[in-house]
Amino acid sequence: MLQTEKDLLNLIKSDEWMMEILRAAKSLNLPDWWICAGFVRTKVWDTLHRYTNRTPLPDIDVIYFDNNDVCEEKEKQLERRLLQLYPSAPWSVKNQARMHVINHLPPYADSTEAMSNFPETATAIGVKLDQDNQLQLVAPCGIQDLLNLVVKPTPLYKKSTEHTSIYEKRLKQKNWQALWPNITILHVEGVNS
Repeated sequence: MLQTEKDLLNLIKSDEWMMEILRAAKSLNLPDWWICAGFVRTKVWDTLHRYTNRTPLPDIDVIYFDNNDVCEEKEKQLERRLLQLYPSAPWSVKNQARMHVINHLPPYADSTEAMSNFPETATAIGVKLDQDNQLQLVAPCGIQDLLNLVVKPTPLYKKSTEHTSIYEKRLKQKNWQALWPNITILHVEGVNS
């Protein structure tokens, strides 16, 4: 049963594929890096649904925070390096020091703040290996929604019509209930879903 952060970390530690992916990302020595979103969420939801086969990931989201080089080409170079290390993984690398511009928000202070502005609480979660190769987890919106199979908007995505419509559109596009029928999806009040 998954109930605590320790349970979640042990689940990931026991998955050799996930650990290989984490080691590959760590080898880039990026500042304030994490692998987040579906990488963690999918593992948890697959486990809670008792799936024996891994649900394929459309991408593996590696984020980092570097104000000194916010060029998108740098991200593409990092993706190419990761593909050399682990060619079968669908890498996606994004510097959160520039993502606030794309998301039309004030600058983020760090990667954790960026994650807190992801659309869903169950997606706002990241893991990494620290300098001592210990697994670390960050969950700015907590882990309870993830562990309880609840999809709901982060505070930002409840605030404005623009953000709530992005959240609702993502729910339709992702169609997560087709993959994980036991999840509960909470819609934003007043938005036609």
